[in-house]
Amino acid sequence: MKASELLETYPKATAVIKQWYLEKILESLNNDSLPEDFKEHVRNEGVDDDKIVAVIEAGPRALFDVFDENHIYIQINVLPEDSSATFTHIINNSFVSLIVYNNRKGAERAAIEQAFEILNNKL
Repeated sequence: MKASELLETYPKATAVIKQWYLEKILESLNNDSLPEDFKEHVRNEGVDDDKIVAVIEAGPRALFDVFDENHIYIQINVLPEDSSATFTHIINNSFVSLIVYNNRKGAERAAIEQAFEILNNKL
């Protein structure tokens, strides 16, 4: 599933992730040298879907902290096969992916997709 489809399919999870990123941005703006009107502008603008899509596509691992805070723990495992490694994932020590990926990012993307669904269902 494409990152933009994840946001549309799981709106409750998307709202939590956007809020988490907004809080992180606001924490980084907690600086007296920045004008209050700029900080207020950032608060009002929030985090748009394009930014979340970019995070998911470029580095899905960046979302692991969001899921950790919501008690959804992702583990990426390396399965050595001959001279190359393949990857799979486990969520909360119960959901074990039976699909094997040729690279870590593929396993991370699959885990993020599953975590979106789990988080959305929890809310």
